[in-house]
Amino acid sequence: MRQSESLTDADAARAGRYVMKKLPEVTLAFWIMKIAATTLGETAGDLFAQTLGLGYFLTTVALFLVFAVTLVVQLRSKRYNPFFYWTVILSTSMAGTTMSDFMNRDASAEYLTAGTTSLGWGPQGLGLGYPAGAAILISLLIAIFAAWKLTGQTFVIRDIVTFRGEALFWSAILVSNTLGTSMGDFLSDSSGLGYAGGALLVTGLLALLAALMRVPAVPNVVLFWIAFVLTRPLGATAGDFLTKPVVKGGLALGTPGSSAVLLAVLLGLMSYAHRQERRNPDEAQPS
Repeated sequence: MRQSESLTDADAARAGRYVMKKLPEVTLAFWIMKIAATTLGETAGDLFAQTLGLGYFLTTVALFLVFAVTLVVQLRSKRYNPFFYWTVILSTSMAGTTMSDFMNRDASAEYLTAGTTSLGWGPQGLGLGYPAGAAILISLLIAIFAAWKLTGQTFVIRDIVTFRGEALFWSAILVSNTLGTSMGDFLSDSSGLGYAGGALLVTGLLALLAALMRVPAVPNVVLFWIAFVLTRPLGATAGDFLTKPVVKGGLALGTPGSSAVLLAVLLGLMSYAHRQERRNPDEAQPS
């Protein structure tokens, strides 16, 4: 979804020397990579927490550390690098998967697979349930956007050129990916739609958002952030559809195989984006 607002003179003045483009243009390729990254985040998060039996808590701690490292690399980068950017997106998707699961689930029979007695090592989960977990995450996301608005930073990601703006952006990304996982799990497990039905519902909502782009009264920035959140449950339901057993409505491809294929796809897309970026380098904005 294309965003119409542009960088203001005040934004550029505040940016000082931090004026190189750090974030990508929002194009169709952007959305394809976002869906690939979030689907991989779902299968990879489940691979570590469930298949390898590390549990939601320990996996969340480890993946949050991975997110912190990748974020530092991204923040220290002087210009947009597709490998840096999409690695952070992937790390927020993986961390969001296990953070959501830890918040919403516990060691009750509802969440245990046959023959297991725990959800892995460490604390078993808070068991808040999907509605309560989603309410908490929505509140956090609203608080981040409110703080963002008060700083005067632009919400248009292609025009974010300040350190503060980028930090707010990544905070919103982490929370929105966690929220999206909760929404996707609710659609897959509790709504009665199943994995394929949940994915089709989210796809329909994204198509509606694309149609609303033609309505001048609806700001494209609002549509972008709604779509950004919704692509996460699409990735969650698509990931579950690939990995879950046939008896539960999935394809039973397993988390290792699905993650490997999705990683190959994402790396291919990142390589393509990197070649395009080198072919059409952006100039620095005037400070």
